[in-house]
Amino acid sequence: MVNVLNNLSNIKSLSSFSKILGKHGKGVGIELAPDRMNIVQLRKQRQGLKLESLITVPVPEGIVIDGQINDAPRMAELMQQTMAEHKIKASRAATCIPGRDAIVRVIPVPAELDNKELREMVLNHEAALYLPYPREEADVDYQKLGYFVDEDGIEKVQVLLVATRKELTDTYLNTFAEAGIGVDVLEINSFALIRTIRDQLRLFGPQEAAVLVDIEFDSTEIAIIINGVPQFSRTVPIGTYQLQAALSRAMSLPTSREMDMLMDMTIPAHPLDSGKTGLTGANPGMGPMLKILGELADELRRSIDFYINQSEGLEVAQILLAGMGGGLQQLDEFFTQRLGFPTTQIDPIRDLSLQVEDDKYPPVKRPGLGIVLGLGMREA
Repeated sequence: MVNVLNNLSNIKSLSSFSKILGKHGKGVGIELAPDRMNIVQLRKQRQGLKLESLITVPVPEGIVIDGQINDAPRMAELMQQTMAEHKIKASRAATCIPGRDAIVRVIPVPAELDNKELREMVLNHEAALYLPYPREEADVDYQKLGYFVDEDGIEKVQVLLVATRKELTDTYLNTFAEAGIGVDVLEINSFALIRTIRDQLRLFGPQEAAVLVDIEFDSTEIAIIINGVPQFSRTVPIGTYQLQAALSRAMSLPTSREMDMLMDMTIPAHPLDSGKTGLTGANPGMGPMLKILGELADELRRSIDFYINQSEGLEVAQILLAGMGGGLQQLDEFFTQRLGFPTTQIDPIRDLSLQVEDDKYPPVKRPGLGIVLGLGMREA
């Protein structure tokens, strides 16, 4: 796997972005999704980061299916065309794969191992214990986190282990190569999000969990983050497409991959308001859409309960909504009322102090930029 990890040892170190492989380059961040491709180019300056370009283009149906590139030649052509049309000159990129296609585990290993012994143990012996497929079919990477003393008084080191199928990573690498773009960084999308919101994560203590809810086109990825490290992850097959489809059916409209109608909706925080939206008044599609959001909330609660019940003294400090669906108007209030945990929609533009035109990047669109901006930070 190419540079799949950044330094996640603790929240303070999230700003250092140490690299396992490859080299720093002035490239671009490219996020490939079933419905869209995001490309960003950031530059470091004295005051922080400057946004040089941020482009979103639709991805035709069938090119990316279930988070995997199904038509590499068309995707490579789309990348080439988009960068040429917008005069983006870069031969290197950081990109990511969905968390659903990765194995992420935090594992303890003996502290006395030297680096060579640690590498051998993690990449071969330990990795094989967690993989649902043969070790030779996997790309595996790891990052040392921190030392601790276990209940028997033995010093150990925590290691973050990440693995994906070689078939998947090869597809990404080959697609970018076909587009004439080298891959500096191939990581898990939740890692890019963590990088973007690191300042928010610094606010939480070691016994406080942040729950990252990334609502994408055809699924939602849930990650429980402690000390800046993903400890638990799960993918739920509910995304903006399912919400849009329910809305369209109820209104006797054809289902579209365009999400403008959905993003114009205002989600009522209370059931009594379920027949209305802030923009359109009475809406027959709100009930079916709220039913699906209720199912997503129930799945989120199950995930939280499953992890918290195994962790003594741990509390959920906040739910953080990301992805295109995370920007739905008043969705934060809906989850707060439904689950009883404080919920907020991430705003990576604000968190990274980027200077943009507000009308070009309104609040409803900003949670969907968290991944690509995190990727762009790797290439700044």
